[in-house]
Amino acid sequence: MNAQDNCIFCKIVAGQLPSRKVYEDDDMVAFHDIHPKAPVHLLVIPRLHVDSLADCGAGEGAVLARMMLKVPELARAAGCANGFRTVINTGPDGGQEVYHLHLHVLGGPRHEWKGPLP
Repeated sequence: MNAQDNCIFCKIVAGQLPSRKVYEDDDMVAFHDIHPKAPVHLLVIPRLHVDSLADCGAGEGAVLARMMLKVPELARAAGCANGFRTVINTGPDGGQEVYHLHLHVLGGPRHEWKGPLP
């Protein structure tokens, strides 16, 4: 058994766990965070398991670029007309809790954000 067998995001990609998907293609999946910190809190993940941004190499560059370029479209579709925040937590000191690379997309009125940001 490898780490990917227990990865919650790999299970979402494989359809083994439910999620509220807002977008998917051959390279990535985007869905609502189950513990949102803002009125809009989406996660964008690569289908291919990579533990963190620090573990990415040149081979992941194209997918990372596509993920980042998809974020504004996803944010607009979710109602973030006045802006949004994109966060990548990397490693334990960076606040990463799930070790499958993911982007947080947070938006909505700032006064409605909940607790510390991811």
